Amino acid sequence: MASDLDKIKEPVSRDLKVFEQYFKNSMKSSVPLLDKITYYIVQKKGKQVRPILVFLCAKMCGQISDSTNVAASMIELLHTATLVHDDVVDDSYQRRGFFSVNALWKNKIAGPCRRFSVISGFEYSP
Repeated sequence: MASDLDKIKEPVSRDLKVFEQYFKNSMKSSVPLLDKITYYIVQKKGKQVRPILVFLCAKMCGQISDSTNVAASMIELLHTATLVHDDVVDDSYQRRGFFSVNALWKNKIAGPCRRFSVISGFEYSP
């Protein structure tokens, strides 16, 4: 039985599969440790409600384009940065049932990782 969220995202489900690859690419880094951390973050993704809303709005207002992927990536990157920030501030060791970035790499690494997510989000803006 499909969940309510599955029903909501059904009209854009094919587009979201393309977005997932686009988002993974936007999180890559030439810095090996940062690349390892961002890979970990991407593997532990959540429900992706924000990108779903971006894609549904784009479809409702016309069509889904490259700009839709950029907007959804920016929002998801900024959201990811806020989650890492919350884990640092709260000294949390779990996120979505898994170890948080803070738990695995400590504050000295989680802070720069958070900043990388914010900067990456702005790099994708036109």
